[in-house]
Amino acid sequence: MKLLVAIDGSEESNRALAAAVEIATATDGSITLIHAIEPDMYDAGGIEPVTATERRDRLIIDSLDSAEEHGQSIVDEAIASAEKSGAAVSGELRYGRPAQTITAFAEEGNFDAIYLGHRGGSERSIEFLGSVARDVVERASVPVTVVR
Repeated sequence: MKLLVAIDGSEESNRALAAAVEIATATDGSITLIHAIEPDMYDAGGIEPVTATERRDRLIIDSLDSAEEHGQSIVDEAIASAEKSGAAVSGELRYGRPAQTITAFAEEGNFDAIYLGHRGGSERSIEFLGSVARDVVERASVPVTVVR
């Protein structure tokens, strides 16, 4: 069984990884971790009013290196944790909006299921599911397990 686990370093995503490790171990499956990086974007400035096209052209990515380093450390820690249980695990950093990135990667990789925490590191709560979890459930073409 090929499992995709969305991770963000939160306790919820760690619990989702633990649940996936149990399933992968029982089914002789594999786990791929995904961490989506959505860099903060800022207008590079200028004092003149700009058109939408000019504004888009002047966007710069702030702290991309920092986001990559942080994301890679999350992936590395999760890999180390899962490997202690004997699970076959690998990790990926991807760029884009988390829900779209996770579901697109799941389709590209022909995964059998997606695991993720009910609310991630942002600590935002929308009803009982976080916005990313809710969007993944709505978009995914494979079964999704949301772990509390």
